[in-house]
Amino acid sequence: MKESNWDVIIVGAGPTGGRAATHLSSLGHRVLMLEEHTEIGRPFQCAGLVTPKALHEVGLFDSILEEVDGARIHGPSGTLVPVGTDGKLRTYVVCRKKFDQGVVQQAMESGATLWLNSQPLSADVTEDNVSLTIDSNGEEMKLSCKLLIGCDGAHSWTRRHFKMGRPKEMMIGFQTEVLGYQGKGRWLEMYSGSEIAPGFFAWVIPSGFGSHRIGVWSTPERLNGRSVEQCYEDLIQHPLWKDRFSEIKEIARFCGPIPSGMVKKTVGNRVMLLGDAAGMAKPTTGGGIGPGFKQIKGILQPLSAAITEDNLSEKNLKKITSKHFQSMKKDQDKARALRNLLVSDVSDNDLDGHFENFSRPDVLELINEIGDIEKPVPLGLALVKKVPAFRRLAFKAGTRLMFR
Repeated sequence: MKESNWDVIIVGAGPTGGRAATHLSSLGHRVLMLEEHTEIGRPFQCAGLVTPKALHEVGLFDSILEEVDGARIHGPSGTLVPVGTDGKLRTYVVCRKKFDQGVVQQAMESGATLWLNSQPLSADVTEDNVSLTIDSNGEEMKLSCKLLIGCDGAHSWTRRHFKMGRPKEMMIGFQTEVLGYQGKGRWLEMYSGSEIAPGFFAWVIPSGFGSHRIGVWSTPERLNGRSVEQCYEDLIQHPLWKDRFSEIKEIARFCGPIPSGMVKKTVGNRVMLLGDAAGMAKPTTGGGIGPGFKQIKGILQPLSAAITEDNLSEKNLKKITSKHFQSMKKDQDKARALRNLLVSDVSDNDLDGHFENFSRPDVLELINEIGDIEKPVPLGLALVKKVPAFRRLAFKAGTRLMFR
């Protein structure tokens, strides 16, 4: 017989769900993870970049495929801006299957339980608990818990079922795994311009053993009827860069949504959203692992106490999460405003102008001094304040940030 009563049920056993389960089960709570797929880490829908801070938190160094020292960023007309230093680690590329499985394994070693091929069908919140009906390996079951946490990704069932809103932006990402790309070792490449990634950028990430991940992302309104696959084809056939792609051989293709912009309602009575389900992907890179880890870690102790006391009303959950979540939302909104100001809401001509300024030695020195993949806002503000060519943007930047 499977246990039917739990302190916490987590829908989704990705990195955020697994990390939340590790924290809560380590504090003595009975935690069940429900994963709709038959294995952890599949399907793969991510570029696989994990910041040093996030990787050191879980210690899964055996999942590393490649270390990255920096990014070679290309303007629409080909101007190159290298950000980083040879031999100075900036981020990691991981095998997401191995990484995800490692995070979930840690949760199970901490006492959490995992059910694969299991997904919710319905849920009702009462004064005493959350009553959940699930399908587990084709069998319908009734479960109950004190707290239901949705870590179930961009199209979160939990978020939709409890009508908790939508992420501010839902980007579309497309990626291939290839052999034969001609690039610089330990550096990723980023390509910009309306032809290949309207408002955003394309990427080429080294993924170990001579392979690379080539991807594109944008938003539906910016694509204006095109598909991200068409943007990908335009990238690999672009006159400036096609030689680098001329010998690539595709191994796999992936496509998926990237939700960025915290949803209106992250908590309800006995319900909470974390990670992509809450719209926590970074608007500058699309990364969601670091924000998901940060989101749960910042509320862990008061949340654990509330579970123990069974004080999980919407009012109390708001009290627990409000300061931390709103701080994260504020940072996210600022990063999006600066992204739009410098990249997303400008023409290719203006973007070329920005890249000409970015490539100046004094500006590159500033970028490398302040630049941090986790903290784009200080860099953006430094650029508009300290670089004369960007001073005309200072007023716009101040206005946008003031009202966020």
